[in-house]
Amino acid sequence: MGGGGGGHDPFDIFSSFFGGSPFGGGMGGGSSRGRRQKRGEDVVHPLKVSLDDLYNGTSKKLSLSRNVLCPKCKGKGSKSGVSMKCSGCQGSGMKVTIRHLGPSMIQQMQHACNECKGSGETISDKDRCGQCKGEKVVQEKKVLEVVVEKGMQNGQKITFPGEADEAPDTITGDIVFILQQKEHPKFKRKEDDLFVEHTLSLTEALCGFQFILTHLDNRQLLIKSQPGEVVKPDQFKAINDEGMPMYQRPFMRGKLYIHFTVDFPETLSLEQCKNLEAVLPPKPKTQMTDMELDECEETTLHDVNIEEEMRRKQQQAQEAYNEDEDMHGGAQRVQCAQQ
Repeated sequence: MGGGGGGHDPFDIFSSFFGGSPFGGGMGGGSSRGRRQKRGEDVVHPLKVSLDDLYNGTSKKLSLSRNVLCPKCKGKGSKSGVSMKCSGCQGSGMKVTIRHLGPSMIQQMQHACNECKGSGETISDKDRCGQCKGEKVVQEKKVLEVVVEKGMQNGQKITFPGEADEAPDTITGDIVFILQQKEHPKFKRKEDDLFVEHTLSLTEALCGFQFILTHLDNRQLLIKSQPGEVVKPDQFKAINDEGMPMYQRPFMRGKLYIHFTVDFPETLSLEQCKNLEAVLPPKPKTQMTDMELDECEETTLHDVNIEEEMRRKQQQAQEAYNEDEDMHGGAQRVQCAQQ
């Protein structure tokens, strides 16, 4: 349980071949694995949160199962607390396989010992701990309270140090939660700012508007234009200090941007046109004479979906290109056959 390829002492390989230290000292074939601790792996969990959670802050209680050192044998795996060196790998936890690839060519492959599962130790059946059955660890259920602070970002990590799986001779890793923000139906977030779309009628855009916007903390914001103000299509306006709270500075907030679109009427009656012309700025007068206008060719405007139009033209161009490639390719093949 305690061994892996990353923590293997290269002198153990030397020992498995030659039975001693490469420096010829009196240490014999012993391994230094027992004196070294490796770090266990972190356990990473995604945690889905709403934009409301990131705005207001929240806490979530999560139940997790993890391995902990057996309390009965204290992670030894045996009743006596003693384990024997694995005879299969001489306590190294690793085995080396040699393959002959050809004359004077060999390949060495290192893998975990299948007899001790890389631990370098074996425990007799009679001496196995009754609680963990010699596995050295048992499962434990634990409830963690994950505190999502105001202003945290999508992808931000919340770490619980030393709460991952325990293992003998191993520094326990961390449990890490990665925040995954769910899409909000109304608000969009960009760093500390919020964006919202709002559609005005043409009358509202020209003559003024007011509407109520429910914020992420359920406050009702009254949004209204200034007297005589005209809102243009695709215009942005901002409200200071109504964006996201800043992380660890929750009393400071970004901006709330409102993107306005204007809904124009499909058609107007002649009477409506005359009424509008009476109050709107006059139309620019043409500098052309009636004779010059008579010489012009009259045209007709059609409604069009420009995105679909461009997509159709691109598809036609691709089909024409493919046909041209087929023609040239066919001619080339005939020419090669004649040669």
